[in-house]
Amino acid sequence: MALIVQKYGGTSVGSIERIHRVADRVEQAVKEGNRVVVVLSAMSGETDRLLKLAHEVAALPDERELDMLLSTGERVTISLLAMELRGRGVDARSFTGRQVGIITDSAHTKARITRVAAERILDALERGVVPVVAGFQGINEHSDVTTLGRGGSDLTAVALAGALKADRCVIFTDVDGVYTTDPNIVPTARRIDKIAYEEMLEMASLGAKVLQSRSVEFAAKYNVPLEVNSSFKEGKGTLVKREDADMEAVAVSGITGDRNQAKITLVGVPDKPGIAARLLGPVAKANILVDMIIQNVSHESLTDFSFTIPRVDVNKAMPIIQDTAKDIGAKSVSVTEAIAKVSLVGVGMRSHSGVAAKMFDVLSHEGVNIMMISTSEIKISCVIDEKYMELAMRALHAAFGLDRAPTGR
Repeated sequence: MALIVQKYGGTSVGSIERIHRVADRVEQAVKEGNRVVVVLSAMSGETDRLLKLAHEVAALPDERELDMLLSTGERVTISLLAMELRGRGVDARSFTGRQVGIITDSAHTKARITRVAAERILDALERGVVPVVAGFQGINEHSDVTTLGRGGSDLTAVALAGALKADRCVIFTDVDGVYTTDPNIVPTARRIDKIAYEEMLEMASLGAKVLQSRSVEFAAKYNVPLEVNSSFKEGKGTLVKREDADMEAVAVSGITGDRNQAKITLVGVPDKPGIAARLLGPVAKANILVDMIIQNVSHESLTDFSFTIPRVDVNKAMPIIQDTAKDIGAKSVSVTEAIAKVSLVGVGMRSHSGVAAKMFDVLSHEGVNIMMISTSEIKISCVIDEKYMELAMRALHAAFGLDRAPTGR
């Protein structure tokens, strides 16, 4: 008897008809003799609706109260599915993040899971009950409701799968797997049969919206077998697993594009030890992620310092950065929001030379200027003008032959 964690995203539970379809899958899995735990997101659009309400009453809503508000969306879907399953004769019970023991830190709206108790889930499974769990939410040590950030239901599912030592965790979404790039932008994008945790983590953190990056990190840490599949059609999905030897045969596995970027530039920054820490320390304390960083060559003991942050955090970050710039004596601060990040990802980059040079040559041929560059063992990212993002993705996808299925992948 296998233990399976199934997670369904917002589009999968976006209507009563779709909740019926989810119930069909859950019921079938139970009839096949599996023990099943279900994790649900809120109905598609519900979290955005709640956010809009919050911003109608406060320009910068209190984050504790925002978490309390946003956590209500999943309660609707879990109760509806539990009702549907019970009406079919499948014993099911709904549980909030608090009730199943998802314990987090106190970083409201972006909380990190510190431990998973899961006693009530284990007890329910022992009694033959299908637990239907609210994703995206937990509680901190003070019993305050917290949320795990966008895509947090993926993290809930993987964390539960890890704690329960599940045989597999299946993420059901509106696509049938992980693609070489966004098929809405590049029509020749191809579904990948299997992908390494490292590659999926990079793609998720660089803008691919199929899986939340923290959920992939958690899956890799606890070796949770992770499958991405469609809730709307039958068929094979993408398996996310430990790296195979044949995965390195391919230099580039995928291409991502991310418009959710903004570049902050401080001009005339004193070039002396400790300045970078003074600049970025307050940003980190505000739970704002800094991605790419560039510091220009010093002239007359002054330099320019640029870094990127999520575009959604600009309003929160700018007052902090302006105060810090004033304290250190920087001449000015500017923000550029019309940028995008295009990235190549592949574990094969470790054993293939010339990938960066080819990427730069392709972008140059298309007349795309590169503003910033960041690299790791298995990825290369370039910040470019936002209007060229789709052109760059199509050109790179063709140049690296990603429309052709390679052997072993």
